[in-house]
Amino acid sequence: MKKLICVVFSLAMLVFAANAQKGIDFSHNYAAGGKLLMCIDSLAKNVSYWNLFPNQPNTSFNYLPDVNNVSIQIYFRKTDNIEKYRYTILIDNKPIAVNKGVNQEQLSDVDTGDEVFKTTRLGIFPLNGKIITTLLYSIQTPLKIEKSVFYGKPIPKAKIQLLSKFLLKNGYSSSSLVALRGDISITLNKDDTELTLVKDKTDIDYLYSVSIKSRQTGKEIFKSTTWEYGHYVDQNEFLPYVKIDKSIFKTSGDYEVIIQPLIKGDTTKATIEKYTTKHTLSINLEEEKLFSEKQLISYSLIWSIIAGAIVGGASVLIMNKRKIKKVAEQAKQKEVAQLKLNSVRSQLNPHFLFNALAGIQNLMNKNEIDNANRYLSKFARLTRNVLDSKELISLTEEKTLLDDYLQMEQLRFGFQYKINASTDLDIENIEIPAMLLQPFVENAVKHGIAEKGNDGEITVTFEKQVSNLVLKISDNGKGFDTTQTYNGLGLALSKNRISLLNTIYKETPFIFDIQSDTNGTTVTITLTQWL
Repeated sequence: MKKLICVVFSLAMLVFAANAQKGIDFSHNYAAGGKLLMCIDSLAKNVSYWNLFPNQPNTSFNYLPDVNNVSIQIYFRKTDNIEKYRYTILIDNKPIAVNKGVNQEQLSDVDTGDEVFKTTRLGIFPLNGKIITTLLYSIQTPLKIEKSVFYGKPIPKAKIQLLSKFLLKNGYSSSSLVALRGDISITLNKDDTELTLVKDKTDIDYLYSVSIKSRQTGKEIFKSTTWEYGHYVDQNEFLPYVKIDKSIFKTSGDYEVIIQPLIKGDTTKATIEKYTTKHTLSINLEEEKLFSEKQLISYSLIWSIIAGAIVGGASVLIMNKRKIKKVAEQAKQKEVAQLKLNSVRSQLNPHFLFNALAGIQNLMNKNEIDNANRYLSKFARLTRNVLDSKELISLTEEKTLLDDYLQMEQLRFGFQYKINASTDLDIENIEIPAMLLQPFVENAVKHGIAEKGNDGEITVTFEKQVSNLVLKISDNGKGFDTTQTYNGLGLALSKNRISLLNTIYKETPFIFDIQSDTNGTTVTITLTQWL
């Protein structure tokens, strides 16, 4: 990485020298992300360049508040197929160049000593008070778009709203909305499970991080650099949000919520503070208050309790009998739910086997004997795992099962896939219900990317969010209307299975969500308090 940075800066210096020879009065030059370099005027003092973000790996952000003009250069290695590259330039989201090829007649050679590069200037642009966005990609890999943003405006402060959330007895959730303006006090009762910070949507949401500090200890107890999107406040608009588990608040007291831009470079700490939003959140944990009240009531009524000892003893006996009866009823309900769960599992197995055998038959009908044999080999090991009677398996075993299945289906459809697990997950020892993800992965293959061939992509991720285990299956298929009811057996059985699992694991409910549009489908299963 250090060598790459040295090469880029050497190239920037040589490009700057070339610009100087052409009469351009720029005295600062920087890497601008991807294959782009930039030269800026000498009056610039605040410069933050080539900022990268974990949630936007192909986006580079250059914060240039004091820059009047910027010269944008593009460079290529000798191994690049320059004729395959296209670029688009937008100023304040208005296109001024769309899907343009590189003018190879204007390319010049730049020798850094280690390598010879081809370079040309895309133009000189006024930047003060504007946002310039460049999109660069090769038509050989059109989905891998390198985006560079040149930001010449003040960064807006984040505007935040707060929701408290609790689960209802039927498994659904309810939220109450509180606008976060200045300092605010909120009581979390025993039913509350989380807080959600909802931010006004902007084009640079990826720039902001959220952290929470305890005012009593000064320690940071929460940090997130990734925003999810969902329907909050306005049901017609997707807004960025961050969920905060209630368990991070160990005691009642004051906590500081900080939302600030993640930029580095020549920008001073004072500049970052200028665009930082801070709120003091006074948290009152109702459990503590209730406990204190019970103690107070106990002391004030101690003589009444003694006087009514006989009556109290009889009441306790009656309550114990009721409790024993209730526990027995709950155990019976759990047993019935387990039997139903086994029934659903037994229906999923032949459903999977039928689809897999249909795949083998399809390959044989197309006379792809070698692929059919490889498919059958994968199918044999997969069958043993599927028919295994274990209810819980490790994440490692689940990953192996999904690998076998996706490699098997790759022989038919030729798509690409990835299975990623967060480094902070002990996948060897964390267990989940067997065959939990396979039906949704199968749907992603059959109904999502089967028609896209080599352009199809499926991504499976295992993530840790505080004490929750989040499992996601994403595809880039054509999507579907999630409000409609479909006749597919696998999806219906899987939804029924999650409902039954929530009957058994009441303390750690499973939350199921499907988001789908024309760009693809994402299935999310959250195992709350699982870790």
